[in-house]
Amino acid sequence: MPCKKMNRKESLKYARNVIDTECRNLKKVSSKLGDGFLNAVDAICSCSGKVIITGMGKSGIICRKIAATFASLGIPAVFLHPGDAVHGDLGTVTGKDVVIVLSNSGETEEILRILPAVKKIGAEIISFTCSGNSSLGMYSSCVIETGEIEEADVFGIIPSSSTTCALVLGDAMALLIMQIKGICKRDFAFFHPAGNLGRRLMLRVKDVMHTGRKIPAVGTGSKMTEILREITRVNLGFTLVLDDKGRVEGIITDGDIRRILCKKGVPAGELTARECMTGNPKTIDGESLAVEALSIMEKSEITCLVIMGKDGKPEGIVHLHDLLGKKEFKIEY
Repeated sequence: MPCKKMNRKESLKYARNVIDTECRNLKKVSSKLGDGFLNAVDAICSCSGKVIITGMGKSGIICRKIAATFASLGIPAVFLHPGDAVHGDLGTVTGKDVVIVLSNSGETEEILRILPAVKKIGAEIISFTCSGNSSLGMYSSCVIETGEIEEADVFGIIPSSSTTCALVLGDAMALLIMQIKGICKRDFAFFHPAGNLGRRLMLRVKDVMHTGRKIPAVGTGSKMTEILREITRVNLGFTLVLDDKGRVEGIITDGDIRRILCKKGVPAGELTARECMTGNPKTIDGESLAVEALSIMEKSEITCLVIMGKDGKPEGIVHLHDLLGKKEFKIEY
């Protein structure tokens, strides 16, 4: 078949129209969220079994992604292919499970074939479909209605907007359940032990902390020149302030120094560390997980924590870079 010739301007216009169409459908589906969606979330939160997600064709691919997202949050979830289900894999389903079914039309033959058996087993059925009056909708205890969806191709038949909407609905459901269940980064890291970030965050703080000469520290009477020299030496953006017995009195960060220098009339060069510091810096136990340290840093909007000995002396310090690694300031999914 010969290719239709389109100039670059026409090509970009067509591509943008596809995106605009899918976005328009997403907004429509968002506006329709209501009790059906919330009832489905409640059912999954109270589920004592697993979440089984099923769909055919392109919808089946979306099902796999939604199941993977649930599983990554510690919510047991699997994909069940309808074709495999009628050849024995229905044994995967138990009465304690929730089955999420994706079918835009609600009339997919392969789906409808397994629903009576799923119903007889006693699993709760949740559907993503265009209408609660569809065959799938009638079988479901919770229906998430999308309404009629406009596919983005010129024929209006290729799964595009419908699969995008199903994917986003799955994300919305999974991430809402994450909030409800209080799933935190520590939990997420536990289920991602193979990733660099997961491995790092499951280490103990004592395994990643700086010790000895790598702990930046000045005395309470140190002047600005010495403070700056020590911060520069270790290059972590701060220095601890210690008393005559080596106990932690406070902390001075790059930000503290900038704020001091911005104050008019302050003879910064004559100030001592005690006059510049912030007292009682945040601490953490060395046995704590690195992900707990990260949580404290994020909550307090700081980049370092002190590991304190029983005598008040610093045993170590842990910096944000030690937890995430330099240039790795976001979680990779």
